[in-house]
Amino acid sequence: EQATVQTLIRRVVEAPLPAGMTREIVCVNDHSTDGTAPKLDELPSLFPGAAFQIVHKPHNQGKGAALRDGFARATGDVVLVQDADLEYDPNDYLCLLEPIVGGSADVVYGSRFVSGGPHRVLYFWHTLGNKVITFTSNMFTNLNLTDVEVCYKVFRSDVLKRIGPLKCDRFGFEVEVTAVASRARAGDE
Repeated sequence: EQATVQTLIRRVVEAPLPAGMTREIVCVNDHSTDGTAPKLDELPSLFPGAAFQIVHKPHNQGKGAALRDGFARATGDVVLVQDADLEYDPNDYLCLLEPIVGGSADVVYGSRFVSGGPHRVLYFWHTLGNKVITFTSNMFTNLNLTDVEVCYKVFRSDVLKRIGPLKCDRFGFEVEVTAVASRARAGDE
């Protein structure tokens, strides 16, 4: 994501947050070979007021492994997942964080398919595949999600700690974290 990562981080730094909330930005470079690493290393000097943790993995392991590494390093009460490809707008953070800050949710998922405003056009086969995966995930978790593969997932940190170690290294992580978090929540009730 060398072409987009610094623009994305600028948007993250400038995104509004709920009152009293601060941000810590954990960037995990999953051994990119496109020049992303030096772009990440420049972030603290480009945004001197922001708190960063920048992790460079010695070899590529996949999105799930990168997210696990990021979760392990996050020190805040809430963890929000953000991809660096500019598909998702950090100005949505207020909507994503409000249910958690307000105490009505422990986990919040965004959706590319439910929106009150304009959204990106998605490829037909990608959308159909996502709907099949989401439908299957919903069958096993008894949830009613519209987009299990969405980047925007927000967790209270204690939920991530409670669900234990996640195992999927690649995109299977999306369904795994959904299943494990739903079981952890069902066990609380």
